[in-house]
Amino acid sequence: MSGGALAHPVARPAPRPVPAPRLAGWPLFAVAVAILVSLPLLAVFANLFASSDGVWGHLAATVLPRYVENSLWLALGVGAGTLFVGTGTAWLVTMYRFPGWRTFEWALLLPLAAPGYVMAYAYADFLQFVGPVQTALRNAMGWERGDYWFPEIRSVGGAVFVLTLAAYPYVYLLARSAFLAQSVCVLEASRMLGCSPARMFWKVALPLARPALVAGVALALMETLAEFGAVQHFGIDTFTTGIYRTWFALGTPVAAAQLSVLLVGFVLLLVVVERWSRGGMRFHHTTARYRRLPVQRLGAAGGTVALLCCVLPIALGFLVPGGVLLDMAIDGGDPLLGRQFLGFARNSLLLGAMAAALVVVVATLLAYAQRLARGPIVTIAVRVATLGYAMPGAVVAVGVLIAFGALDSALDGWMRRSFGVSSGLLFSGTAFALLMAYLVRFLAVAFNTAEASLAKVTPHIDQAARVLGQGPRGTLWRVHVPMLKGGLLTGALLVFVDVMKELPATLIVRPFDFDTLAIRAYRLASDERLAEASTASLAIVVVGILPVVLLSRAIGRTRPGA
Repeated sequence: MSGGALAHPVARPAPRPVPAPRLAGWPLFAVAVAILVSLPLLAVFANLFASSDGVWGHLAATVLPRYVENSLWLALGVGAGTLFVGTGTAWLVTMYRFPGWRTFEWALLLPLAAPGYVMAYAYADFLQFVGPVQTALRNAMGWERGDYWFPEIRSVGGAVFVLTLAAYPYVYLLARSAFLAQSVCVLEASRMLGCSPARMFWKVALPLARPALVAGVALALMETLAEFGAVQHFGIDTFTTGIYRTWFALGTPVAAAQLSVLLVGFVLLLVVVERWSRGGMRFHHTTARYRRLPVQRLGAAGGTVALLCCVLPIALGFLVPGGVLLDMAIDGGDPLLGRQFLGFARNSLLLGAMAAALVVVVATLLAYAQRLARGPIVTIAVRVATLGYAMPGAVVAVGVLIAFGALDSALDGWMRRSFGVSSGLLFSGTAFALLMAYLVRFLAVAFNTAEASLAKVTPHIDQAARVLGQGPRGTLWRVHVPMLKGGLLTGALLVFVDVMKELPATLIVRPFDFDTLAIRAYRLASDERLAEASTASLAIVVVGILPVVLLSRAIGRTRPGA
């Protein structure tokens, strides 16, 4: 070349390979969480064959058949009711357009804000003999006592009615998500083959949504079997009331643990029966094409029917009990409304905030461990750690007290031998045990939210963070957490509301002289002071409304391709 020197390539050092992240600690963390969370359940099962000094034989000969019968009738009634109401309303607001459908999308979830025992308190006052309904009926018809028949709300049928209204949103929530995810191609193919809208629902949409419907009904049944306040107020003997009475009235933890094992068996039986009934059948979408759903506008007659079908669950499940509680709170209300009542509210809010923070942190770390270290060990550990939501609160409470009571006894013995002092009830007698019960019970709620949020983060972001020198911990706190804050906040709100509503675990495990809004409402209602219980009950409902609305908005954005 003229006028210049020949250019030679410049030698550059080869780029250093990105070091693989050290993952040894994450599987160990997942296994440690699984062991910690499973301790209460193991403590319950450890007492299965222990001696109860004849108490178990007495229970089996007297009240156990009644526990089994009532629990079965409640499960059958609530399962059928929630499936019918939740699936029907979800299909209407997803596939049809009628007056108010946008409002019903979120309003149908409002009964989630009202615990079952709060609805029971409201309906017991509303429908009892001296309540407004029967009083108005007697005044209008000129009847006296014995002149007419009126359904008894304090019965198994009344409990099925109340718990169905409280639990149908679980089925509605999952059914609506499943219907929103339907493939338009599948629906159009069914219409081309001559299916009417009704036949398309039964033959196509319903089978495809079956896993979601089964999951929703299972959640409703778990809440039903775990319910304590409503069945206790209605005078119905179930496993949860039996566990509480055996622990406190008879003072026999072993027999209470053995009742808990039977209740856990009921829950596991539900899962086994569903899997067996499904057999080898599988339901899958066969297309990945997602377009706007072919909704249908209803005429005047159809729109009126759909409107009534959606209004009725909201009215009976939220407006009526909410109105009754508000009326009682205005007329009378809690006589301790003031500094003492603020103490109950402070305890509830403090427990809810502490439990939400603890559960969300553990759930996020557990979901991140599963993301980094996929394998059978981590998978099994995650499944074990999230089993607690299937366990009723009374079972978790008994397990926590047995496990922590043994730990307190061992620690106290060591302290006395070594230092000549007693450590007292350091674990089982403090809020530490209550937080542990909430962690076991609600870890699955926050884990599902954290796992879903992490799944939306592409693995390329992790690789880019490692190129920039961040390890797994730095990537989590500096990259993932800021991106996941919306989902984590949703999980924290859901845990917070669940803790505010939780009654049996709080009632059994709470420290001495530590009352919450749920405990206050339960105690007053147990003394038939329903008007005074209305203030605490109404406060629990109000706190739960905001998370319910946020949850409905999140469901509306789940349509693939949206």
